[in-house]
Amino acid sequence: MVGTSAAERVGQIEDECEGGGEEDRQGREEAIVELCDCVIDLASAFYGVCGKELRMPGRSRGQVARIRQIAMYVAHTVLDMSMAEVGRGFGRDRTTVLHAVHLIEDLRDDPTFDAILARTEHIAKTVMRGRKVWSLR
Repeated sequence: MVGTSAAERVGQIEDECEGGGEEDRQGREEAIVELCDCVIDLASAFYGVCGKELRMPGRSRGQVARIRQIAMYVAHTVLDMSMAEVGRGFGRDRTTVLHAVHLIEDLRDDPTFDAILARTEHIAKTVMRGRKVWSLR
């Protein structure tokens, strides 16, 4: 803004962030879903599984479930999303996300799995650079 000092602009931004209300919450929820959709699309492309299968409610066959768990793990760790936020973005309960994160952390003990997951995280960090939920807070 022309003619606005930096201090005034910071105050305006803080007011906008604090103003909140239902519209801000709705916008935040939409952003969470959008970020999770991006992670699902990345996992779908990287692992060669249909994104529609990853988005389906309910239980899935083993390979699809594992890839969804990886995507949840990446959303939680790379994007700094809370487990509740990841759950909302994936249409799952936060305890499902908790289970997925613990499972993937345990699987990282396998060097081959860890290398594949590290590559997935690197791709997500590159593609999602600067897009974190905390930037929406």
